Amino acid sequence: MASWPEDEGGPAQSPVGLQGVMVVASRGVDGPGEVELPIRGGSELFIARSARPIDRGASVLCVQSLGPRTVFVAPWDEADWSQPTQ
Repeated sequence: MASWPEDEGGPAQSPVGLQGVMVVASRGVDGPGEVELPIRGGSELFIARSARPIDRGASVLCVQSLGPRTVFVAPWDEADWSQPTQ
């Protein structure tokens, strides 16, 4: 796992595993979008890359950090996660 550098408030928090909202749509492999993630006691915007297009306003899960301000996201469809598997 990548080590996050310390900031003035102590160790920086990794965005991996956080749920956020797309504020600029992603075009999948054709271009990144932008995601707002709740982090470090507030919310911050990150460049969001994805395997397929994701619409503005969609809920996503940050699955990988690609650098200090760039993340890889996947759609977060709560309906798929709310049902127990059998």
